[in-house]
Amino acid sequence: MNVEDILKTDKEIPLKSRTLIHFLLVNNRVNEALNTALKPHGVSLQQFNVLRILRGQNEKPASLATLNERMVTKMSNTTRLVDKLLLKEYVERRVCPSNRRKVEIRITKEGLSILKKMDISMSEAEDRLLQNLSDQEMEQLNVLFNKFE
Repeated sequence: MNVEDILKTDKEIPLKSRTLIHFLLVNNRVNEALNTALKPHGVSLQQFNVLRILRGQNEKPASLATLNERMVTKMSNTTRLVDKLLLKEYVERRVCPSNRRKVEIRITKEGLSILKKMDISMSEAEDRLLQNLSDQEMEQLNVLFNKFE
């Protein structure tokens, strides 16, 4: 992916700007591929993330604060995401019996079932996105990514 070719410019873009533009272009390509993989399942990338977090709870409930804290993409509308998953019956929401101010969210059997199918689609998308990188190159990228604050 050559930034100058994509932007259709003959001028060489300064290194820092080219690097950040590259990040944006790669981010767009990754989001597009992952959203395309999830589209047949009727779930957004953020909803998929919520379902994965809930599955990782191992049947323990999560609060909205827990979901917000663990989301890959931080957002303020986690309630809306959960509401959409409730309508699909992928999650259930209950008021905590011991603390009526706390809401507990769990993944349902239906949610676990559809998540298994989404995992396959996502794995295939990851394979396509990363097919030109060796394991060593991915390790190098992760080392570099860890330098960001």
